[in-house]
Amino acid sequence: MYCSGCGQAIEPGQAFCPKCGRPLAPVVPPVPGLPFLLESYAGKIRVLGIFWIVYGGLSLLLGLAGLTFAKALLSGGFGPWGIGPWGNGPWMNGPMPPFWLGPAFIHFIWVALLVRAALAFAAGWGLMEHTQWGRLVAIVAAILSLIKFPFGTAIGIWTLIMLLGYRNSSLYEQL
Repeated sequence: MYCSGCGQAIEPGQAFCPKCGRPLAPVVPPVPGLPFLLESYAGKIRVLGIFWIVYGGLSLLLGLAGLTFAKALLSGGFGPWGIGPWGNGPWMNGPMPPFWLGPAFIHFIWVALLVRAALAFAAGWGLMEHTQWGRLVAIVAAILSLIKFPFGTAIGIWTLIMLLGYRNSSLYEQL
């Protein structure tokens, strides 16, 4: 250790520099209970990562079910109530939208569903591996899922609480 004022070599335990008399900063003791705090935080982050993976899987499954229903509805698969080219439901008296509009809308929703599920899976995997990109992806996924009431809102708020703030960011960096 050296004096910050004159550069003189200092022996451990000295309170003042023997050359210039400058007071030396005391050695900071390690934080008591830090290993326990890190272990507790790591467990909470692991559970959060598992929830993100489960949320991504459920979003994908429910989205596939909804898209299957919508595709059957738009293609006239529900008989006279379908709104596809062969459907003649009660709302068929007005002008029809172009036939390409329904499938294009379904494809757009399909891509959005895959991106959202992939983002949730990536957030979960990154959190479980304690990577820096995982923290960033989880924050982005949390912000985007806040509008998916109730489960997306809940996991989004939980993620933001666990990952934002000086204390949590410094704990995450030490994992």
